Amino acid sequence: MRTVDSTRLAHALETFSGREPRVVVSGNFATPRQLLELADKALPTYRLFQLGAQTGIPVRSGVRHETPFVGPGMRGLTTLDYLPARLSLVPQILARTHRPDIVLLHTAPPRDGKLSLGIEVDILPAAIEQALARGGLVVAQINRNMPYTFGDAQISLDAVDLAFELDWPLPSPARRSDPAALATAAAIGAHVAPMIGDGATLQTGIGAVPDAVLAALTRREGLRIWSEMISDGVADLAAHFALDQDAPITASFLFGSEELYAWADRNPALRMLRTETVNDPARIAAQPSMTSINTALQVDLFAQANASYAHDRIYSGFGGQTDFVVGALHSADGQAIIALPSWHAKSGTSTIVPQLTTPVTSFQHTAVVTDQGRADLMGYDQRTQAEHLIERTAHPDARDRLHDAAARLGLAD
Repeated sequence: MRTVDSTRLAHALETFSGREPRVVVSGNFATPRQLLELADKALPTYRLFQLGAQTGIPVRSGVRHETPFVGPGMRGLTTLDYLPARLSLVPQILARTHRPDIVLLHTAPPRDGKLSLGIEVDILPAAIEQALARGGLVVAQINRNMPYTFGDAQISLDAVDLAFELDWPLPSPARRSDPAALATAAAIGAHVAPMIGDGATLQTGIGAVPDAVLAALTRREGLRIWSEMISDGVADLAAHFALDQDAPITASFLFGSEELYAWADRNPALRMLRTETVNDPARIAAQPSMTSINTALQVDLFAQANASYAHDRIYSGFGGQTDFVVGALHSADGQAIIALPSWHAKSGTSTIVPQLTTPVTSFQHTAVVTDQGRADLMGYDQRTQAEHLIERTAHPDARDRLHDAAARLGLAD
């Protein structure tokens, strides 16, 4: 690894300007913004491959956007090439059809001869390996504010060609402050919590609903974490001694508050692993009482979930939901739970719908939970599943229409 200034780095990047290179960048809230800006100035045209891109990424003529998981920075762009894929299979895409030419990382300063990818491991080890194998360029933005995490987050200095040092505060997602939305999330958490006993292994995502679920579990004992991503709720469980002290907290990326980043820094209990490991359904299934808790935009009366499309346009993607639903269902005493509000406040529509008109993200869940209650699904026939969804999870204002729809669909008399 050689540390360079911005001028020398620009020269190195410009050697790729005679083609349309593919640039893989740390995603979510680990985006190396200053490094990406330098690359954008040095490259007239390129393909930007990033998961969970936030707002502020380059959007201009000459930049083509690629992702298997759409974040707000790419959502709705006409330049977007969405790649449908389970997150566990994205490294295969990087190896077969979308090989990286340049990889831009956001790392913590080196310790004991190794850098750390900090809060974002995800697909980055696979991207680094593919770039190095084909003579590509790997560049690290080294930031003392990035937490130093262990596991696959640690990479050799030899895996990085050039380094660019810059101190920059890590961003955090905005927290919801709408009292009604928070009350709805708390109600959902209260319905999910009784399903989770001591010793369960948890996977959750980000947002008010997962936070509310985890907040309702602080009195449990021996909980384990095997999750694609984690946020403040997991650190709170650790603070309440609700986690198994002998089991590592396993994740692939994280983001949240400054307090979360401080908790993650050099935390020996936290193990950050690559996507191929964390999202492998077989490894997920091996976890005791694996409980996946995911959300969705809609669930229909056939118990199919849409977590990917809104208004007939791609909103996010499969992410890890399909990996964890399948893995959890094959775990001993495992559960796959979909948790969502019963009503879309902005559009004034039910989230429980007669039949999806968009591609399905996942199906065959153990239960669907809303602020209205819990619909148990596993082991029930199709008609009973529909009845449970209508009577136990749908908003009261939607139930009559859903009963009529169920009859038309052959799901009720």
